[in-house]
Amino acid sequence: MSRVTATASCTAHAAMVEATGEVVSQVLLVRRVAWLAALAGDVSARLVAVRWTAADLDVLAGGVGLDGRVLPSKGWMALRRLGWNVGPRSGVHVCDRVLRCAQEQAARLLRLALHRRRLVAAIVATWPHKPGVRTGAEWEALRALLPDGVTAAEVRNRSRQIAAYRDQHDAFPAHLTELEEPPNVAAQIVLAAADRQLLTLQRTGDDGARLRVRLPLVEWPASARDWAWHVLPVALPPTVPPQARLCAPTLRVAKGRVRVDLPFQIPVGFAPATGHVIGCGFDWGLNTLLTGVAGRLADGRVVCDGRPLVYDASGVSAKLHRLRAEREHLTAKIKHQQRLLARITVADPRHATLSSACQALGVEHERLCARIRNLNKALAWSAARWAVDQAVAAGATVLYLEDLATLEARGRRGRANSWLSGQVRGRIIEAIRHLAAKHAIAVVTVPARGTSRYCPRCGTGTSVLRHCPAPNRLAERGWRWAYCPACGLSCDRDWAAAERILARGLLGQHATRTHRSTGARTIATIVEGNVARARRTRKPTRAARRARRTRTDLHPRPAARDRAKNRPTPKRPTRTPAANSRNNPMTSSRVPDRRTVPAPPPASGGQRPAGHAPKPGRHQPHRTGHVRNSHHRTGFHHAKATPVLTFIEHGSGPGPGHACLSCLIPSRNYREFKTLCGAARHDT
Repeated sequence: MSRVTATASCTAHAAMVEATGEVVSQVLLVRRVAWLAALAGDVSARLVAVRWTAADLDVLAGGVGLDGRVLPSKGWMALRRLGWNVGPRSGVHVCDRVLRCAQEQAARLLRLALHRRRLVAAIVATWPHKPGVRTGAEWEALRALLPDGVTAAEVRNRSRQIAAYRDQHDAFPAHLTELEEPPNVAAQIVLAAADRQLLTLQRTGDDGARLRVRLPLVEWPASARDWAWHVLPVALPPTVPPQARLCAPTLRVAKGRVRVDLPFQIPVGFAPATGHVIGCGFDWGLNTLLTGVAGRLADGRVVCDGRPLVYDASGVSAKLHRLRAEREHLTAKIKHQQRLLARITVADPRHATLSSACQALGVEHERLCARIRNLNKALAWSAARWAVDQAVAAGATVLYLEDLATLEARGRRGRANSWLSGQVRGRIIEAIRHLAAKHAIAVVTVPARGTSRYCPRCGTGTSVLRHCPAPNRLAERGWRWAYCPACGLSCDRDWAAAERILARGLLGQHATRTHRSTGARTIATIVEGNVARARRTRKPTRAARRARRTRTDLHPRPAARDRAKNRPTPKRPTRTPAANSRNNPMTSSRVPDRRTVPAPPPASGGQRPAGHAPKPGRHQPHRTGHVRNSHHRTGFHHAKATPVLTFIEHGSGPGPGHACLSCLIPSRNYREFKTLCGAARHDT
């Protein structure tokens, strides 16, 4: 039994001074926490600035202290072993535990710099002959020097940074310290390095905790009298289970409130990397956010239940695209006003008006950014919960996803690049890993190249799919539907890609690799195989169950129908002038709610009839990104997902369909199935 760590963000609204019992208001509490974060941040910033040299980074990368012992994992202890100590400013009294927290934050920043330094050194050592274009041999040489877990996006961004430095200085940077300035220190206090002399944390119930921490009473404390113990009641969110073990938090100030980033650990079962029989594969689709399938491995072949799992968030995507367009519009206005402010002086009477307008636009811009972040977070966790629920219902022990490192819009236009960059895929993967760990389900990424291009039914990786708009428009070019000319497969493009992802995962699970530090599992070897579909057992309808009880025939034979029908079918009454009479009724048709054609403009005064006349010069509103059926779905509550169904029928026994589970011969119809399968009796 292992433990998984997560973080819950809580808010402390008020506090109480332990010695005097004085109730501290939220405004005063925010001020004192900000003073504590500023004291620790000042020490961290000065420590990072002093040690931001090539020689000091080399000593830290060596991993050996001054006494010859290996540096410990805790950052503040490693810096003290190296003798890198920076005290507070003169006249300021800070306890040793606050200095520990400051050194811990500085050590984390310097250790992150070691990763960036190795990445920059690898790119400079294997700089391509043609800038911006790397050959296959150059990529192989670069991957041999790169650290583990580096994505193509990081390589591209660092290459642009190095190219800009080379254009400016006409030389490559010799070290990371020449390429970058010392990193900025966040205004927060990391209490993970503290002990009982600075804080205590105790749980008071299933939904509450008691945080006891020492805070300064003035901005620059001169002695120990300027420090006091404060008791902060913290309300825990529902995501923190009662059996979770709380860890030391991080305090920061955000939007006028004290935020408590509280890590907690929960016990989870072990998820093996191999030996999986039932699994789920999900594709980052163009039609929907997530499209998946559930299947099992039988005799070296993958069999799916023939039912796609769809999470459609078109309404949320439409709202996100509108918010992004509005944010870009506000950014353009802010830049324009900043250019106007740069051309006038402070004494100009227009300066105050422009400054206030620019400040108001900045506040609105921050509000829009926060709204987009919150909506992305809600969408990511909703999609992750849905995917994990599907896996639990299907009895799957593994989830296969596409590797994000290979999901790049290469050779496409800027619109496709912006559409891909605006997705929440990275956050969804982290949420899926967190939620799947609670159910002991492994999450593995597989290569994404070719999943939407080749046919999953053929399974050889050579049958190229033909992408078209719809199944009845196979001759046209499109992106939604997939058709295989070799085997006749015709299905949704994302559905076919999800089947190939599942096949690559189950067939290549022996090549699963686990990252040493992060624990992320991935499969780099591509193993191709065909996928068969065995449909689920259909439950009988209510009419069929009633007919079974009463032993009636729902579909009589043609001869019986002819004998029962001894009179001609009555014709529908036609419209006559005397339709209003009782003896000659007529059928009435429902009046449409809206005119099918626009009403003509009125020739004289008075109101115009119902309907909308086309107005000259009016264009349709521009819509950014790909949105499907978004005219009536404009909110997060309209997101549609496939309901969660159990996988018992498919997991325990065969179901009806045109595939035999004993010989696993796929077919397109029942006649072809009987021809291909020579057995006398099969469970289909």
